[in-house]
Amino acid sequence: MNNVKPVNDDIIVAMGQPTSDDLQQAAQEGYKSVLNLRSPQEEGALGDEQQHAEAAGLQYVNLPVRPDALSQEQTDQIMNQIEQLPKPLLVHCKSGLRSGAMALMYVATREGMGADAAMEKGKQLGFDCESSPQMKQFFQQYVSECTNAN
Repeated sequence: MNNVKPVNDDIIVAMGQPTSDDLQQAAQEGYKSVLNLRSPQEEGALGDEQQHAEAAGLQYVNLPVRPDALSQEQTDQIMNQIEQLPKPLLVHCKSGLRSGAMALMYVATREGMGADAAMEKGKQLGFDCESSPQMKQFFQQYVSECTNAN
């Protein structure tokens, strides 16, 4: 698969919409599940992605995320899905912004990483929240609250 970024050994982020061939290849490479953060109505979304993923033997979950409408509750739900889905896990959205942020929030909150360290790791991996101030603010707030609560 082209244009994927490993966040850790268990979570890989696709920097765009995977094709049906990409999903087949992911299964052949040992991926166990797919978490799609796109709305089925988004331009360029693969309308029958669930069928393609399941036909390839991948567990599939779709939890649409809008960067301008992020909530603690929705993010907690995504964190729980990432926790529960079989690994290795492929997470994707349209460009990698949402999926990269969610994957990094998961890793940061599970490993006790601070918000600044998580943002720096994201930049090193090629995820840049600078293009979405709302996402950046939410990311920092969520990671800070979760790591301080632990």
